[in-house]
Amino acid sequence: MRHSLIATAATATATAAYYQLRTDHATAEPNQGVESFEEKIPSRGDMLKKLQDASVATNPYDVLIIGGGATGAGAVLDAVTRGLKVALIEKEDFAAGASSRSTKLVHGGVRYLEKAVTNLEPGQLLLVLEALHERKKLLDTAPYLTDALPIVTPCFSWWEIPYYWAGLKVYDLLAVGRHLYSSYYLSRAETLRQFPMLNQEGLKGGVVYYDGQMNDARVNVSLAVTAAVNGATIMNHMSVAGLIKDPVSGKVVGVKAIDNISGRPHEVYSKVVINACGPFVDVICKMDDDKHRNIIVPAQGSHIVLPDFYSPANMGLIVPKTKDGRVVFMLPWLGHTIAGTTDEQVELTDRPQPKEHEVAFILQALSEYLCVDVRPSDVQSVWAGIRPLALDPKKRDTQSISREHVVMESESGLLTITGGKWTTYRKMAQDIVDLAVKSGGLTTAQRCRTENIQVVGSAGWDNALFTRVSQHFPRVKESRGKRTVTVFSSDIANHLSHSYGTRCFGVAQLASAGYGKRLAHGHSFIEA
Repeated sequence: MRHSLIATAATATATAAYYQLRTDHATAEPNQGVESFEEKIPSRGDMLKKLQDASVATNPYDVLIIGGGATGAGAVLDAVTRGLKVALIEKEDFAAGASSRSTKLVHGGVRYLEKAVTNLEPGQLLLVLEALHERKKLLDTAPYLTDALPIVTPCFSWWEIPYYWAGLKVYDLLAVGRHLYSSYYLSRAETLRQFPMLNQEGLKGGVVYYDGQMNDARVNVSLAVTAAVNGATIMNHMSVAGLIKDPVSGKVVGVKAIDNISGRPHEVYSKVVINACGPFVDVICKMDDDKHRNIIVPAQGSHIVLPDFYSPANMGLIVPKTKDGRVVFMLPWLGHTIAGTTDEQVELTDRPQPKEHEVAFILQALSEYLCVDVRPSDVQSVWAGIRPLALDPKKRDTQSISREHVVMESESGLLTITGGKWTTYRKMAQDIVDLAVKSGGLTTAQRCRTENIQVVGSAGWDNALFTRVSQHFPRVKESRGKRTVTVFSSDIANHLSHSYGTRCFGVAQLASAGYGKRLAHGHSFIEA
């Protein structure tokens, strides 16, 4: 579920009720010592006023970031916590693109490790080391939105057991000091006990390893909100129509933007402009230089959602080798099962749609490993995201396509970052802000601090917080004119805790004020 800073009438009514409740029952909130967040987060209107203040060249931002995905949100948080005056604009909503359409994994890249060893590619090994470091940092800085997830690799040949066991032990070794839990071997009987849906024919056992799992869209939004709390300007639904260049030097000094809500144009000046538009970076680069040669090879990754009976509640599955050599995951997710991903080059589009043959590929890959009939009729929903696979701009062949990120500066001073993956967003942000400070001659007393900055809602949070929500916040229900008071269902309380962290107390108070109705039967989403 994506968030917006735009206040609807319903939200305004609910918010008014919440603040009235805070006034009337101030002593009812059991979160003493937990951050008070509501007063700190500016409204979209407040953000717009700050943006308008930079509409003259004499009052520019230090850094202006285009793109509100994971990398852009990470960069705006990095820049503002260094003490820079920074803004971010996004044409749709935060995480509207590929940043909300991932496999939901925070991972070091097991498949990259295999390539590093079998193909003797040191670059792949460095990518794994960096990703393992960033995996731990992401789990630490967004604790309520992430968790460690055991993933089983089923073995159907005896040689696979030592092969995968040894490989995953190397994976553990590379993560020393930042590992989650150690990998381990499971006998055939124990593998089937823990993952009973596996195909029993020929199964010899399994090897379990750990990676992280996250709520990708909420992490993205929380990064942006954390930046706003620290003083950054963040604006969704604002498109870039062109770049502003100094008439003498030819350097990029700002952007021409359009508020997609009001339709009003804006000019925003900045000492440095960062292009962090993911698969769409070439669009901005061509505004800078119409002779720009595309550096993005768009690759579509599709996922399907299946019922929960396809996977255990707390264990995932990796299909290490499909017929064409790709990897497919099947993971528990919000009471359902998600499976993916595909990887094929596509035309760039704002609304990528999974293709029938992609869905068929995922279903076929799972069918070979499960004892249940993987039926197309069980597919409850599908989604697709476009990965920004980046070419080295200095090379002209597709062999230079990489999973690593690319940072570059044009002759006019436009900075661009693209490529990479969700797990390494923080390091990508650090690299581009480092370049912005150097390129723009910006003065800041701080170096990158984001390794230790937690997202809003993290301070004071722990896994047991949902029990305090259930205990202290009654849920008022009305039926046929009668009011009854009940406690929060544990699934709703747990959902609030793992969606909002300590901010869930504010949402719980809204629910106690009469906005506690479920939005859909069988789901934990409520009006509040």
